[in-house]
Amino acid sequence: MPENEPIDTTDVAGHALDEAPVVRLRLGIAYDGTDFSGWSRQPGLRTVQGVLEEALATLFRRTGVVPRLTVAGRTDAGVHALGQVAHLDVPVDALASVTRARRGHPEHDSAPAAVLARRLTGILGHDADVVVTHVEQAPEGFDARFSAVWRRYEYRVADASARRDPLARHRTVTFPRDLDVEAMDAASRGLCGLHDFAAYCKPREEATTIRTLQDYRWARRDDGVLVASLQADAFCHSMVRALVGAAVAVGEGRLEVGDPAGLLAAGERTSAFKVMPAKGLTLTEIGYPDDHELEARAGQTRARRELHVDGLIG
Repeated sequence: MPENEPIDTTDVAGHALDEAPVVRLRLGIAYDGTDFSGWSRQPGLRTVQGVLEEALATLFRRTGVVPRLTVAGRTDAGVHALGQVAHLDVPVDALASVTRARRGHPEHDSAPAAVLARRLTGILGHDADVVVTHVEQAPEGFDARFSAVWRRYEYRVADASARRDPLARHRTVTFPRDLDVEAMDAASRGLCGLHDFAAYCKPREEATTIRTLQDYRWARRDDGVLVASLQADAFCHSMVRALVGAAVAVGEGRLEVGDPAGLLAAGERTSAFKVMPAKGLTLTEIGYPDDHELEARAGQTRARRELHVDGLIG
């Protein structure tokens, strides 16, 4: 999947905007991934980035600015998000222009970022499958992608013992047999730590598969649905769904509890289990350090990524 493109710093006439004062905005984003072909903008396909940037382009159309988003984690087709984060760089005068209070409208006391969020909602629609939950001016040194210290995902599986909920069918995978959640939890905890997760990652040329899986656990909720919680510094392409697939194989008895950890030694993609469908996966939260550490964290992450062509995909 391609890297995020750089911010467009020219107006429609091709004049440089580099010298204009620029403000960086932090956006909180949530979406139902069912009808999206993933996050990243792709020609001819409906994507989260494409829809949001079209809405931003509509809002900024009279300023000549072409907005571009940088995201914390590029989710795959069908994956949902509740806590996605992106940033946007815009000239200060352009932001002032599109958030100027309208006559007779109560926005005159609101911060420009808050006004921007409300106007984006108006363009996207109040019943849209992608929502900008909040907008705020980013602190100095903030980078949505490179400043992040962890990403957290949730995966939902309804086995034969779970109560079927038709309202949750777009975010829950059904499984026809009972699963042993205690065995799944034990196997998953054995994968935590700093490892080469090549066995669980879709291969990408020159990309590193070394990750720190900070937390991975399973629990059965009151409605019987099995929910996995996973947190890592970053995830490789399809890594989360592969980790879930290994746990499900343990839960149904096709793999032993120690097998998922043992597969790490293979150093290459394995066919010992099936990668689970995208619809059960939700990006729930992105973690960042304290404001005074943001710039240093971004620099450290960039330095590591320059050594390995890499993506941050859940």
